[in-house]
Amino acid sequence: MEGQGHDRTRGMTAPGPGIDWDSLPHGGDLYGEIHLAETAPPPSGAPPVPIFPGLAACGVASAAAAWLSDHYHFPIILLGLLVGLSLNFIAHDPRTHRGLDFASRTCLRMGIVLLGLQVTFAQIGALGVLPFLALLAVMASAFAAALIGGRIAGQSHFASILAGGATAICGASAALALYGVIGKDRLSQAQFALTLVGISLASAFAMSVYPTLAAELHLNNRQAGFLIGASIHDVAQAIGGGYAFSDAAGAYATIVKLARVALLAPLVALASLALGQGEAGGPAGSPWRRLALPWFITAFLGVLALNSMVTIPPLLGQGALTASKALLLLAVTATAIRSRMDLLMQVGWRATVPVLTATLASFVAALAFSVILL
Repeated sequence: MEGQGHDRTRGMTAPGPGIDWDSLPHGGDLYGEIHLAETAPPPSGAPPVPIFPGLAACGVASAAAAWLSDHYHFPIILLGLLVGLSLNFIAHDPRTHRGLDFASRTCLRMGIVLLGLQVTFAQIGALGVLPFLALLAVMASAFAAALIGGRIAGQSHFASILAGGATAICGASAALALYGVIGKDRLSQAQFALTLVGISLASAFAMSVYPTLAAELHLNNRQAGFLIGASIHDVAQAIGGGYAFSDAAGAYATIVKLARVALLAPLVALASLALGQGEAGGPAGSPWRRLALPWFITAFLGVLALNSMVTIPPLLGQGALTASKALLLLAVTATAIRSRMDLLMQVGWRATVPVLTATLASFVAALAFSVILL
């Protein structure tokens, strides 16, 4: 037998001495059984992919980001993005896809809904007519600056809409809501992740610098509160920046910022009407159908109305705020995990230009209105 085996291979071409056939993928897979087993679709009777592996990985990454934020006092959303990007190799395993999709979509929508418990129509009315109109002008200037900056940097108008809306409303929360309308077929997750990074960095910078600038410019409490509440993107950073100036400025910055949060639903409705369906190949639908709000924005409005009519116990409101932050953190982390690093490298620094121009425009406009009107 040994001799026969030797004779059988005598006529074959010997492999080159520099090739290690054992280290090559499927090098000994003579008939391709290993390759076919790995690439074949699952049988029709196979159980669905469980949600737990991806959701558990996202939960652990989010918990790590929360721990780092608590101990080093860094923006939690930015840390969620960075931790998620460092773990994006997890998404190569198909078993994680269902859980990551659940976190990036369902958790996002539930977190947006719970934000409605943080604002009432009475708080918006307490702002006053002129400050509210000034706030709308600040938001419009931020949105327009994002469109202009995106065109100068050669970015798509979808990226500019995302950056402008997120800067005008409430940072990462608004970006997540708008991305659900835009869709990943029209804006890559890499572009979305870089926009979130820019928004988080801009908010962290503004929270540290704007109160000092307001003091150097000798603004009073009301002026400083409007400047900070109207120009800082994320809710937590806006409120924290206001209270860093004074308690009175912090209270007024909170009202201004919550008024911006309440305008999330109209902005998403306008984006949905203007852009139509976000899924590739999906029908654009009739104009009447496009007028319909996404369900989570409708639920956000319902919760906001309920909070305006019924007094919510403070403990419940605080719990809802914590839950909303946790759900949005899960969504951000899952999105970062699903982002491809090669696409992030291709997008480059130009992806952050719309955020930078919108941030600068919102600060200049808010400062001008705070000095003129208040």
